[in-house]
Amino acid sequence: MKKTLIAVCVGAASQAMAQIPESRMEHVLVTTPIHKKAAETALPVTVLSGDELRRLAASTLGETLGDKPGISNASFGPGVGRPVIRGQGGPRTINLNNAIAAADVSSLSPDHAVSIEPMLADSVEVLRGPATLLYGGGAIGGVINTRDNRIPSERIDGVQGAVEYRYDDAPEMNTGVLKFEGGSGDFAFHVSGTFRDFEDTSIPGLAIDEEAVETQEALLGGGHGGDHEEDHDHEEEEFENSDGFIANTDGDADVFTIGGSYHFGERDFVGFSYNSFETNYGIPPGAHEHGHEEEHDHDGEHDHEGEEHGEEEDEIIRIDLKQERYDTQLHIHDLVPGLIDVARGFLTYTDYEHVELEGVEIGTQFSRQTYEGRLELVREGDNHGVLGLQWRADEFEAVGDEAYVPKTDSSEWGVFYVQDFHAADWQFEVGGRADIVDRDPATGAAEDFTSFSLSASGLYNISREWNLGVSLSRAERAPSTEELFSNLNNTDEQLVTHAATGVIEIGDPDIGTETSLNGDLSLTWTAERSFAELTVFYNTFSDYIFLLNTGEEVDETPVYIYEQEDAKFYGVEFESSFALARVAGGDVSLGVFGDMITGEFDSAGDVPRLPPMRIGSELSWRSDSLGAYVRFLNASDQDDPGDFETGTDGYTRWDAGVDYRVQFAGNNELLAFLKLKNITDEEIRLSTSFLRNFAPQAGESIEAGVRFMF
Repeated sequence: MKKTLIAVCVGAASQAMAQIPESRMEHVLVTTPIHKKAAETALPVTVLSGDELRRLAASTLGETLGDKPGISNASFGPGVGRPVIRGQGGPRTINLNNAIAAADVSSLSPDHAVSIEPMLADSVEVLRGPATLLYGGGAIGGVINTRDNRIPSERIDGVQGAVEYRYDDAPEMNTGVLKFEGGSGDFAFHVSGTFRDFEDTSIPGLAIDEEAVETQEALLGGGHGGDHEEDHDHEEEEFENSDGFIANTDGDADVFTIGGSYHFGERDFVGFSYNSFETNYGIPPGAHEHGHEEEHDHDGEHDHEGEEHGEEEDEIIRIDLKQERYDTQLHIHDLVPGLIDVARGFLTYTDYEHVELEGVEIGTQFSRQTYEGRLELVREGDNHGVLGLQWRADEFEAVGDEAYVPKTDSSEWGVFYVQDFHAADWQFEVGGRADIVDRDPATGAAEDFTSFSLSASGLYNISREWNLGVSLSRAERAPSTEELFSNLNNTDEQLVTHAATGVIEIGDPDIGTETSLNGDLSLTWTAERSFAELTVFYNTFSDYIFLLNTGEEVDETPVYIYEQEDAKFYGVEFESSFALARVAGGDVSLGVFGDMITGEFDSAGDVPRLPPMRIGSELSWRSDSLGAYVRFLNASDQDDPGDFETGTDGYTRWDAGVDYRVQFAGNNELLAFLKLKNITDEEIRLSTSFLRNFAPQAGESIEAGVRFMF
């Protein structure tokens, strides 16, 4: 097994200075109960806000974050992009919206979208690594918290907001964004929305890597104990390829949010918000096993602008999704002076539904109703402490052709305590959490789990410029609904294929909790306007839950079962920014970044769908009104794809951009921007994606837009 460990070395003159984004050093983290600046914690944290977020914001959360060290994008076509943190995704990472779970079904299957709109975010905070202490077992891999101020946390005098329009020619995507906030006296309000429509995504060459698909079939055939029939009619597995675009990847999205708050006292408030998230998007041909048709003509020549992409001959699969969410927050200061300085309460109800359309017929309908409450009691002062209580009740149901998970009711209770204290040049943070999880399927006995998590971290101020961070955690996760109950009690004739993966998945109600022991070591250097940060991590899992190929087939469909096996993950993350000079009235800065992760089962080979080693750099110039950058990212071959998986070729992606600002009276500002993406038209297939052999990333494209802030 060949592994490569990277070391990134960056040299810079001592006098070289560049502006550090204020968000990185001064941003106050709200994802952690003890709200502190990012520079004051040893936890591995990524923060996007301000201009950086505006530049990186994309149509999906995975695409927005996917190039940051330690984070990658598990795309399933242009309509779906889920963040993967250090190789962990699905039920091991939680997507939060204003500190409460998104409550969609994106963790159930890779073709399900995350119901969060990045274009409306004020900031995105990512905890890279176990965060079960704060948010329960589903955060054993990490947390992404998107904040949008839908319930204004401060009084607003007058009105403020932004209007934006942008166009991306690769998918012919039109995006409009509106954000409007205001207030009078003790009342404040928020209104925001996004509309988006897009056509089939343009790509270099063919959508389907036919050689890789054949290799995948051979690997699966070889793993079925030799029972795979050599004379299997391959025509049944073929579907039409497309040249220059990915068929059936058009779609649209509409997001609307309204909220308000009433402020009393000096810093206290109560508020309510409503959010509607709707999207309709296509699944690329080949993604769904049941979408395969017999005897398609293979033809690489198609008219991208025409209405007929050969889709009429295939069974087109689309997802039509709608979620409505209601949030209430209450923040009270000095509730019990000296004991409870701040009390924060959250209560959310989410009603989620999506249907998978096979042509014009409804194939499967997924629904989920979730109630979640959270209470945090904070003691401030030199030594902060937070006592928290979290509760979630969830009703999940799937009906139709792909309903391989039974109707299940779940309840979760968690209690946690976090304390920080100081000793000389050290800042320490310790805490613990206990959870009780109950999962009750309609077709079997209920399963109960009790889990415990502990965490400790320390930040040592070596000098004014240098900090050393150490964090250790022990985290437990209860199995998810699909891991326990997929195809529960079904006979061979009743087994349902999970179309997104093309296999039959069988859960095991006897599996137990998985346990993570994780350690992070970080070294950070900061100067007046420069920084560099190196992080290494090592994470061992006991009883890691994964899908194991049984070597059996039912109607020529591979059968996988959920099993538990010890595993380990380790890697390196690096990020930096240095100033080089002042040229033509602007500052020139150089950023260098990279990451690497390895994941291995103790006896079952490599963990599948991990990102490859990546290293990149960005050179930028910025004056008061004008800015420009050029950026490259080099990803290595993924030669360790896991058993029965195909590898991916490496790539080098070049991007560039320019923006121009015009200031007006009254703090009004106009921003015009132009981005050139994937300039060399590189074929990019992400190793983290189930669709890597069917849907590459977009080819060369131009994105242009204008944003007016008032």
